[in-house]
Amino acid sequence: MRRSTFAYRIQNIKRHWLLLVMILPGIIYLFINNYLPMLGIIIAFKNVNFAKGIWGSDWVGFDNFAYLFQTQDAWVITRNTLLYNGAFIVLGTILSIAVAVLLNEVRKRFVSRLYQSIILLPYLISMVIVAYLVLALLNEENGFVNHYVLPWLGIDSVSWYADAGKWPYILSIVYLWKNVGYTCIVYLASIVGISQEYYESATLDGASRWRQVWSITLPLIKPTMVILVLLSVGRIFNSDFGLFYQVPLNSGALQTTTDVIDTYVYRGLMTFGDFGMSSAAGLYQSIVGFILVLTTNAFVRRKDKDLALF
Repeated sequence: MRRSTFAYRIQNIKRHWLLLVMILPGIIYLFINNYLPMLGIIIAFKNVNFAKGIWGSDWVGFDNFAYLFQTQDAWVITRNTLLYNGAFIVLGTILSIAVAVLLNEVRKRFVSRLYQSIILLPYLISMVIVAYLVLALLNEENGFVNHYVLPWLGIDSVSWYADAGKWPYILSIVYLWKNVGYTCIVYLASIVGISQEYYESATLDGASRWRQVWSITLPLIKPTMVILVLLSVGRIFNSDFGLFYQVPLNSGALQTTTDVIDTYVYRGLMTFGDFGMSSAAGLYQSIVGFILVLTTNAFVRRKDKDLALF
């Protein structure tokens, strides 16, 4: 039985060898770009000395991890990373689904494509440009908000880049403005794939549009929702570096609320050249993300096996 199965697989390979050759470049790229760099994990456990080389550098065990989490800022950067990404997942999911549902209600094809393009455009803009757009709005001296909006409301000018308490809201708004367009297109593709027969039957039964969205659209896009949330949970310890470093202009006065693991490690790398600590932080983020994905997927699998990622 085992031999016949092996012979069948060999025959299958011979029959589809051209398809295997076609995917070979993708496999090579995946190996070089994603798997080969994993050998660099060893840097997290060494005191890197380029005179000795990576393999010849002194082995320090978990000292790099200890240095990362024994600093006074360890709690602050971990808290900020988790709270920001948690808020982004919740708010981003809700807003993306809402926008996708609204776009699905636009019946004219040209208008629908126009709205999709406008909403997707911020996602394609470099974070450096976004940082300058935010600066143009919030600049204390001649920014649009201080120069036009606040005087019209009878409010004094605000030193935005010195007031740390306002930046959780600013960063959340910037993140949603930039990323919701991309995610909502994914949800819209799922919504468009739903058979119109469900909606026609609901209309005949007298269901309102809101009732149809709540009882038909949301349950049927739940698999897409679960997959995207699971993938986001896996990166909850990884932050958008440009959002947290470039948009606040690396202002020291804002670091209590804008500093996350990625920006902290970057500054440590640029200031001290500590490659070991930077690698330790990256490995820590990857391991925690992997564990969170497994845990969240196990929870989803217990509730509904069909919705689990694996």
